[in-house]
Amino acid sequence: MTDAFPASPSLALVIFDCDGVLIDSEPISLATLTRGLNGIGLAISVDSVRERFAGTSMTSIMERVAREDGVTAPDGFVERVKAETLAAFEAELAAMAGIAEALGLLNLPFCVASSSDPVRLRRSLSLTGLLPLFEGRVFSSAQVARGKPFPDLFLFAAEQMGIAPEQCLVIEDSVPGVQAARAAGMRVVGFTGGGHWGHDRAGRDLLDAGAAAIFSAHADLGRIVAGA
Repeated sequence: MTDAFPASPSLALVIFDCDGVLIDSEPISLATLTRGLNGIGLAISVDSVRERFAGTSMTSIMERVAREDGVTAPDGFVERVKAETLAAFEAELAAMAGIAEALGLLNLPFCVASSSDPVRLRRSLSLTGLLPLFEGRVFSSAQVARGKPFPDLFLFAAEQMGIAPEQCLVIEDSVPGVQAARAAGMRVVGFTGGGHWGHDRAGRDLLDAGAAAIFSAHADLGRIVAGA
C-alpha cells in the first residue's frame, strides 16, 4: 500500500485548474479556437493563441480580440466553437497521466476552479473519469464577476470550501491563472506536463508570473504539496 502524500501543516486546501492540469485538453481546445478565429478573419497561429489566451474564458478572449485585433465575432460564434470543442473532446480527451492516483493519495481537501463554462467543465471531468473525485467541489468562472487573471474565482472556491486564502495551494498551467492565485493571496505552483507546453519557455513564463515552483509530472505532486 502506498502512503498518502504528507501535507504542509499550514495547508488546508489544494485548488486545481482543470484544462492543462487535470485533463490534457488544451491542444484540442486551442486548435479548435484557432480554426474558428482564422474563419472570422483573424490570421493567428496556434502558438499565438496559446501565448495570448491560454487560461482565460471565451468571453474574455473575444473581448480582447475585438479590442486588440479589431475583429468582432458573428452571432453564434462562441457557441459554435464550444460545440466543436466538446465534439472533439468526445473523441480525444484524456486525463493527465497519474492524476487520479495522485488525487487518491492527497491527505487534504481539494477542488477544481476553471475558466471553462460549467457544461464543458463537468463534461470534461466526466469523460476522463475524474468527476466522481470532484463532485460537489467544481467551480467555474461563470460563478463570479471576473475571470482569471482576477482573483475572484479562487477566492470564491476557497470561500465555498470554508478555507482561508493563505491556507490554499493552487496548481496552474497558465500565466493568467498564476496571476489570479497570487492576487488572491494564495500559494501557487506551475504545472508544465500538458501537451500544449512543448517549448522551453513554459516554466520560465510561470515562474516569472509568480509561481513558487514548477513540475511536469503528477507523480511529483506529493513533493510539491509537502514543500508548499
